[in-house]
Amino acid sequence: MAAAEPTSPPAVRDIDLHTDPTGALPVYRWRQAPQGLATRRQLRERRLRPGGQDPVAVIECRGGKRRAWLYEIDKALPVRPMTLAKEAALDKAMARRQTCPACSRRYYHCLPLRTLGTCLECHDGTPAAPDSYMRPPGEHFATAA
Repeated sequence: MAAAEPTSPPAVRDIDLHTDPTGALPVYRWRQAPQGLATRRQLRERRLRPGGQDPVAVIECRGGKRRAWLYEIDKALPVRPMTLAKEAALDKAMARRQTCPACSRRYYHCLPLRTLGTCLECHDGTPAAPDSYMRPPGEHFATAA
């Protein structure tokens, strides 16, 4: 009786949660998906969300280089309303991206902090338009006195 050879452990793979293991999801080309299906972005434009449903099809564009999951519009749920806590968290995150660490001005747009590290005025002296940033808290009270 021959001894059984030890089996090798299964290979570790990355798992895409939305991939159908059988490959049974239909694939549509760009602009050829049937009515009643929409991508996440298209659902968001209609103020809807997938609501836990699995994708029912895939749409490919750019010669198969890009893919998007399609969901049924009828099963989509309305987006959850914005709460004060969510709004405060989003404002805090945006404040981090919009505030210059050198001069502490908060701009109305995101700053190139990864590449420059500061706003353009602090980086190379390019003057900032006065209407492109918010006044620091309390500054408007000092001018009124």
